[in-house]
Amino acid sequence: MPADNPHLLHALMAILLGLPFAGFLVLTAANRRTAGFVAVLSTSIGLALSILLATTLPEQPLLIQADWATFSGVSFGFSLRLDALAALMLVLVHFVALLVQLYSLSYLHDEPKLRRYFAYLQLFVGAMLGIVLAGNLLVMYAFWELVGLASYLLIGFYAERAASSKAAQKAFLMNRVGDIGFLIGIFLTYYQFDTLDFAALATLGGQAVLPTALGLCLFMGCVGKSAQFPLLSWLPDAMEGPTPVSALLHAATMVAAGIFLLARIHPLLSADALVVITIIGTITTLWGGYSALFQTDIKKVLAFSTVSQLGLMVAGMGTDNVSGAMFHLLTHAFFKAGLFLSAGAIIHAVHTQDMRQMGGLRKALPATFIAYTVCAAALSGLPFFSGFLSKEAILGGAFGWATIQGNGFAFVIPVLLLLSSGLTALYMARQWRLIFFGVYRNKEVPLIQAHEPNWLMRGPVLLLALLSVWVWFAANPFSGHGSWFFNLLPTQEEEHFGWLAPVSIGLVLLGSWLGFRMPEPGANTSYVRLSVEYGFLDFFIRILAIRPVLRLAAFLYKTDHRVVDGVVNGAGVTTVVLAHVTTGFDRLGVDGVVNGVAWLAGRLGQLTRAVQNGRVQSYITAAVIGLLVVLWWLL
Repeated sequence: MPADNPHLLHALMAILLGLPFAGFLVLTAANRRTAGFVAVLSTSIGLALSILLATTLPEQPLLIQADWATFSGVSFGFSLRLDALAALMLVLVHFVALLVQLYSLSYLHDEPKLRRYFAYLQLFVGAMLGIVLAGNLLVMYAFWELVGLASYLLIGFYAERAASSKAAQKAFLMNRVGDIGFLIGIFLTYYQFDTLDFAALATLGGQAVLPTALGLCLFMGCVGKSAQFPLLSWLPDAMEGPTPVSALLHAATMVAAGIFLLARIHPLLSADALVVITIIGTITTLWGGYSALFQTDIKKVLAFSTVSQLGLMVAGMGTDNVSGAMFHLLTHAFFKAGLFLSAGAIIHAVHTQDMRQMGGLRKALPATFIAYTVCAAALSGLPFFSGFLSKEAILGGAFGWATIQGNGFAFVIPVLLLLSSGLTALYMARQWRLIFFGVYRNKEVPLIQAHEPNWLMRGPVLLLALLSVWVWFAANPFSGHGSWFFNLLPTQEEEHFGWLAPVSIGLVLLGSWLGFRMPEPGANTSYVRLSVEYGFLDFFIRILAIRPVLRLAAFLYKTDHRVVDGVVNGAGVTTVVLAHVTTGFDRLGVDGVVNGVAWLAGRLGQLTRAVQNGRVQSYITAAVIGLLVVLWWLL
């Protein structure tokens, strides 16, 4: 058995990590026909290896360590770590990536850049695996940046579109803001503890509690990658990439990286840092939920729902509920990928993303309607679906945390999180109505032309919908406690609130009813614009951050141009003038005196030669003149 052979397990880990990068290199040279096959084969092998590692994982984490680089006598190692959390993420990433790639074979069948698309996907998957398997913060950061590069390439895949290029740049730059904080946190962690290894930090026990500012620097990486307030507006704009990419980004890869980072560093975070994280997560879940409420683009509604759910996970992390947050990450991966791939089928059928041009599609797309309904119910938190179990785990943990705090103000957090579940049901019911009910409103594509996609697209969607049912996660449809997940990732005993489930269900049902019955308001209404414009977040970022930076840059440019360049140019001009003055003085003064004396001597010599001509009269005349000069001088 592999569990009895650690060397074999280490080899499997190395192969698993190297496989997608090998696939990337192969795809750069493969032809268009075989690109999809190579990508699917690589991910399928990776999924098989992930399942093998997960099922044979020993009790103690597996570690691979090797020297990486040495600077000033300090050695930095390349280390990989495989434990229960990493094994779960490996299976999840490979499974969702495989379904997305199978779906892409049909969805992007006519795409001329298909080989490049699958190559980027392999690079993306490999970078995410590196984050999952990283054994220290430095290795994680290296793959963290690689994920950012791969996401930039995928979001900007349609580079010929201005909106796509702009969205890719926005995602890249906003992630850099978070990554700078993350990198500073890594430096400070090494300065504080002389190590970056997760295993070494864990053995330090209570001594390894990071200062609040240091922990928040590390959290900045999560703020960027997982689209937390205020760096959340890049994620909806990332919808400019291909729809299968949206499913991968929002389900189990890029946005999940920040949540995974929090799970890794959670024992090191101080109580004050956790409070800040909880507040940021709560703001994000409400901000994202309201921003989704009146969107008209089908993918943007789902994008903002991802922002909202990520905020819920971050709030769960902040309330010491790591297992609950990771449980929601797992369930969210299935129903959110199902929603995005269903949205792709709908867009494929009606050739628009505008929900105002849809309606009445439940009969034309019956399989997609069923899958979308199941996944939307799971996202909304209805009973008998996976989302209900994971949301209740987070909400129960939040109320338990507030009880422990002994502060009435602390209950504001779980109450707001509870209200956010009703808000989720509200915007999902509205979207459900606009897409599948009412009168078909698309004048460009007749309803008779709308049809279900083939099984390469339909199969992954239906499978993800099936995995959104509660039975795969717990025997009890109203509670996930005692399920296999919490045996895999144990959680502390929490207080159970018997009233929480009925209240949560009531809010979800009320939100669903209001969302389905709610008439569409005018586009220029202030509260609609507040939703459509993301709460004017980009406007405030532009006013408070971008403009001051641009003005500072302009001021520094002018200072450099007028002052620094002026001083340099003035010094240059002064030097040239002095050089000309010196040259003139040398030519007219020094050389003039020397040349004048020489000229005078020459003239005197000529006069002397004129007198010495051998004539007696000339000598007498010279003597007389000399005598007269002497007499004039004496008298």
